[in-house]
Amino acid sequence: MACLPILLYPHPNLRKVAQRVDVFDENLRQLVTDMFATMYAAPGIGLAATQVDIHQHLAVIDVSEEKNQPLVLVNAEILASEGIEEMEEGCLSIPQINEKVTRKEWVRVRYQDLDGNECVLETGGLLAVCIQHELDHLHGRLFIDHISPLKRERALKKYDKLQKRG
Repeated sequence: MACLPILLYPHPNLRKVAQRVDVFDENLRQLVTDMFATMYAAPGIGLAATQVDIHQHLAVIDVSEEKNQPLVLVNAEILASEGIEEMEEGCLSIPQINEKVTRKEWVRVRYQDLDGNECVLETGGLLAVCIQHELDHLHGRLFIDHISPLKRERALKKYDKLQKRG
């Protein structure tokens, strides 16, 4: 189990669109293991492969308090969504910056598990928001793309100051 380096904003590879996963093998399983180790160590509740500079359509999530409900989403797509949820979000690729983001409150997601089996999940609340956040990464989008230009400018100025301080 190894922690992987997380790309930090404004790294251009954070804007790359992930490619479909076609091979479900031990390499994929090891990558997932390493992604969970990275996410838990950060600490975070979600991590997309794009954030560790691997451009495969893969994300790991665990929103449980005990960190015992790991979810692996391979080739995931949102089939349906409803409602409006506003929640403060942060991102491991833009550390120490949090902003309120409006997303769908409920989603139905089709994805594949680590064996390539198709699964469907219907969920709401924090897990729905986290899924949308991670799938955005796989499409080259960041949570700051969902806030107003003024809020984004302020957040990125704060981020620049924090980065310069180290």
